[in-house]
Amino acid sequence: MTFADLLEQVGSTGRFQVLHVSLLCLPILMMPSHFLLQNFVAMVPPHHCSPPSNLSGSQLSPEETLLIAIPLDPAGKPQRCQRYASPQWHLMDKNGSSASEERGEDEDVVLQGCTDGWSYNMIERTSTIISEWDLVCDLRSYKQMGQTIYMAGTVVGSLIFGSLSDRFGRRILLIICNLLMAVSGTCAAFSSSFSLFCLFRFGCGMAVSGVGLTAFSLTVEWIPTRVRTVTGMISGYCYTFGQLILAAIAYFIQDWRWLTLTVSLPFYVFFLMSWWFQESSRWLSSSNRPEEAVKALQSVARFNGRHEEGEKIDVNTLQESMKKEMSCSQGSYSVLDLFRIPNMRIMTLCLSAVGLSTSFAFYGLALDLQKFGVDIYLIQVIFGAIDIPAKFVITVSMCFIGRRPSQSGILIISGIPILINILVPYDKNIIRTCLAVFGKGCLAASLDCCQLYSGELYPTIFRQKGMGWVSMMTRLGSMLAPMVMITGDYIPWLPGLIYGGAPVLSGVAAIFLPETRGTHLPDTIQDVEERESGKSSKVSLKKATTLQETQSNLLKQTA
Repeated sequence: MTFADLLEQVGSTGRFQVLHVSLLCLPILMMPSHFLLQNFVAMVPPHHCSPPSNLSGSQLSPEETLLIAIPLDPAGKPQRCQRYASPQWHLMDKNGSSASEERGEDEDVVLQGCTDGWSYNMIERTSTIISEWDLVCDLRSYKQMGQTIYMAGTVVGSLIFGSLSDRFGRRILLIICNLLMAVSGTCAAFSSSFSLFCLFRFGCGMAVSGVGLTAFSLTVEWIPTRVRTVTGMISGYCYTFGQLILAAIAYFIQDWRWLTLTVSLPFYVFFLMSWWFQESSRWLSSSNRPEEAVKALQSVARFNGRHEEGEKIDVNTLQESMKKEMSCSQGSYSVLDLFRIPNMRIMTLCLSAVGLSTSFAFYGLALDLQKFGVDIYLIQVIFGAIDIPAKFVITVSMCFIGRRPSQSGILIISGIPILINILVPYDKNIIRTCLAVFGKGCLAASLDCCQLYSGELYPTIFRQKGMGWVSMMTRLGSMLAPMVMITGDYIPWLPGLIYGGAPVLSGVAAIFLPETRGTHLPDTIQDVEERESGKSSKVSLKKATTLQETQSNLLKQTA
């Protein structure tokens, strides 16, 4: 008997699993609202230097004040970061066309910076962090810095909460992360300075990583192999619909503080709700807590209406089904163990490349919606809606073709339209948007595939650490994405080359990963070795002895 057989005995797809997965998907609906919040709270409104204060009391109209105080840029719009050092009164004596020409061509006029601040045309938003703290001109890089700090929080959260979850359990970490998410988001909404805003957004980033990791592990460890792919697809669609929810919320709530608060308040509800969740029986067994694992299985059996079947499970039955895993659970493991075993090292390096490049390119497209010249709310809906067919296709592909070819193929396909976009003129907004939308859809499908794939590749004793590491690399990619955008101010085609080239290269690396379609979740290092060797159940006595010695050495090193 295996642990999968125990799940079948207590009701593998019963009422508990349905309710369990449904409730765990709710926080995922709100995750895009924090990852993509930058598109709305940090929207850059049209702006120009404020005219000199001595003109504010004059009888001039706003148009006349702008005419004599602000020069024009090459596109014929008021310059964003410069104004005339002194009012150009003579421009009022000329007709409109000649005045505009002189404003744009006079090279002898002395210009200065925006010493009296900026004036913002709040067309689409009533307020943003850009207009509140004047993050423009010399401070324009602060916009990307704020998002980078948030993504840095997701990196730290992936590393810390992945390890803590393996040590203390999935459920308690989920409770903590939901509370941290709610409190940090609330504090960010009431921040009095940009520095405090970044600090609390860092906390949000840490929490959202922890919620994602623990929710996924609690999901995958309570469901049977046959519905794993479908469950992964459901979770992925929750993130997709979350993008559409964000567009709707942002459309009706146009103040950045109220928007930030609105997308944070649901996590207080998730915090209370997470106390109901059942700890992973698989993790309890791996942590040498068989009595608690049995109680968890019996509780699930009663919830599913299989009380008698649950009562038949005892510690001896559990230990027999989890013999290999429990024999390897005595001791602690660190992230370094992911690189000490050859097969695990290759697997980790390939998954790191896949996660980093996918997230890097995904957020490179999704966090700079203003550049497409389309209504910001419409493009957010389009970018979210494209995920629906993309994730359906990748799910079908994973079920019938396999994880490895699906992961490799979708990465290569996603990079091609991004690279083609480099050659498309900037005034061809429709073509550029279509190519970007297609590439973003493929990248979203790749992220779903990567999450499910990494959960299947690592054994239970390493699963949270392995997924935590891959998640950390994924978040590292998302952290680097805003920084690469800054290079576009100097070399316009460079961000597109990097965003498109990275997925293609990592698609090649994915070819070296093992296939996991239709296989049981591995519990031990030995299970991983058996899968690598192509054997489904048993290995030779010599091989098993060697594996046991390897595990013993690891235990000594980590004790």
